[in-house]
Amino acid sequence: MEDKVRVVIAEDSVLLREGLTRLLTDRGLDVVAGVGDGDALIKTITELNDQGELPDVVVADVRMPPTHTDEGVRAAVQLRKTHPGVGVLVLSQYVEERYATELLAGSSRGIGYLLKDRVAEVREFVDAVVRVAEGGTALDPEVVAQLLGRSRKQDVLAGLTPREREVLGLMAEGRTNSAIARQLVVSDGAVEKHVSNIFLKLGLSPSNGDHRRVLAVLTYLNS
Repeated sequence: MEDKVRVVIAEDSVLLREGLTRLLTDRGLDVVAGVGDGDALIKTITELNDQGELPDVVVADVRMPPTHTDEGVRAAVQLRKTHPGVGVLVLSQYVEERYATELLAGSSRGIGYLLKDRVAEVREFVDAVVRVAEGGTALDPEVVAQLLGRSRKQDVLAGLTPREREVLGLMAEGRTNSAIARQLVVSDGAVEKHVSNIFLKLGLSPSNGDHRRVLAVLTYLNS
């Protein structure tokens, strides 16, 4: 019980909030709170922090009351600053580049941005929640494709081959080298070579440690 991933859900649709709660609970996660707007999310996290019971991850809708514009992502960005140890996975109906870039502009730890349609892919969605809770990343393939596509004209990308771009896109989705190899039907060694080339071309030295994978993606998004 103590090892369960603790989740707070912020979603103004009661039906979807309850559905997410049931989905995650049925798969062994512990949904400790559910709220309907950004202010309530901040208040809940503050209260849980005061009790020494911070969640591992927050799953939040980008658009919430009162204006249904950017309340959710604003709350998420604020939480990233005040509680950097809490993972944040935001859900959006559409790819919204500005919000995705804003969320990804800070720390590289524990970040996710998925389209709501991905919730229907239950196993992958739950895996994404757990991955973000553990400090990893989970970026929707469509978000990655759109953001990287926008950046292709930037000089920083000029040195990458089409295959290296493809590998980087899969890295941004949070996939391991082995998972990338299976997706591309190549050997693990081939993927490792592509990843090393990406790091080299982006100027990410071994001193950057394990965060080089995320830093590589952020280099694109911020270019």
